[in-house]
Amino acid sequence: MLTRPARITTRPTLPGQARRRWVKVLAGGAAIVALVPFGAQVAAVPGWGNPFEQRTVDRSPAPLLTAMRDVAQFRAATGTFQVLVDLEHDTPNVPAVISGERTTFFATGRVDGVVDFSALDGRHVVVSPDRLAVTISLPSPTLEPAVIDPAQSRVVGQERGIVERVTGVFDQAPRSDQELYVLAASKLDAAARTSDLPARAEESTRSMLTNLGTSLGYHRVTVVFNPIDQQ
Repeated sequence: MLTRPARITTRPTLPGQARRRWVKVLAGGAAIVALVPFGAQVAAVPGWGNPFEQRTVDRSPAPLLTAMRDVAQFRAATGTFQVLVDLEHDTPNVPAVISGERTTFFATGRVDGVVDFSALDGRHVVVSPDRLAVTISLPSPTLEPAVIDPAQSRVVGQERGIVERVTGVFDQAPRSDQELYVLAASKLDAAARTSDLPARAEESTRSMLTNLGTSLGYHRVTVVFNPIDQQ
């Protein structure tokens, strides 16, 4: 049995069919182009953000100054200190065993390092000509008066003469520790001044302002501390 070879029939493309095919291609391209402005409009919907929108960064000193003035006083660092106060009251020409009093007071307190931004103006914030760098001049940190923690402070020793003991039996008025607290606060202030608290306050302030300046578009932020009398 003989098998006839299969015949492949090719239909010629008529001029009208070719024209319709090109029309479909052009129509599809037009539809894609038409989607672009539509997409831009959708991206501009509030809350979505617009990727085609140009953003303007204000690198003038004004925004930085405003942010710093809003802080007013920046508590840059805190230190906790402990001191021992030895307070003695004696009677001239009388032995301490007869008349006299000695009190030993252990005090714990807190001291804050603060930088004042409230008086800053345009002289203290200088922007470079290319507006990529800013130099900020600040007063040196100041240490606030010590705050004693009563819960962590106590009298650890007391010696009293015979006269004070007898007087104490009949004296029902509560004993005042004000003098002890005043002396302890003075010692805590002195301990804070000789510690690394001022240096830590400068470093903390420099770090905070560097982050703030970077968020406002500056590439380089330099912070300089000057004595208060040079401001």
